Amino acid sequence: MHMGMVIDLKKCIGCHSCAVACKLNNNLPEHMWWNRVLTKGGETMDTADGTYPDKLNLQHLPVNCQHCADAPCVKACPTGASYKAEDGTVLINYDKCIGCRTCMAACPYDARSFNWKEPTYPLAHAVGEADAPKHQAHIVEKCTFCANRRARGEVPACMELCLGRARYWGDLDDPDSEVRRVMQGRRKMRLLEEKGTNPSVYYLL
Repeated sequence: MHMGMVIDLKKCIGCHSCAVACKLNNNLPEHMWWNRVLTKGGETMDTADGTYPDKLNLQHLPVNCQHCADAPCVKACPTGASYKAEDGTVLINYDKCIGCRTCMAACPYDARSFNWKEPTYPLAHAVGEADAPKHQAHIVEKCTFCANRRARGEVPACMELCLGRARYWGDLDDPDSEVRRVMQGRRKMRLLEEKGTNPSVYYLL
């Protein structure tokens, strides 16, 4: 089994619902985002490059942990806190994390966050899933593909709230899975493949 995600860039409308769903469902601290939607185009978010009216270029690129099959973060972690789960996802055991941030330096996707101090939140009460990971000071965190939701048979929150239905989730090893079917006959890419990380997130072009 090798669980992964496919994101159809032709369907992504750059609404950032995936980022907000992730933040709320995982009760992420202030200033922390496990999902980001980058803009390929102008110098600032949601702006195009080129000239009006017919030479404009704008594309949105949702980015989270790529859950690499050959994850450099796992290889770099000195305590085994970063590890590959049986389903192929990359997770962090907070009890083993010593906050050395070696995994952050090894990750080419800038997909990890670090709590420098006791986390603070925009609201006085927790939001999202009751079984969401508890956030701690001096600990590295990242997208888990909503491991708690998946344990209940649900899909990651970013997929469920995607307005354009641009996200697909499933077993990349299963030729009959939805993620394999939607890739058939489509041009696709993975981020920074030249790094040899073998990402588990595919983008349809």
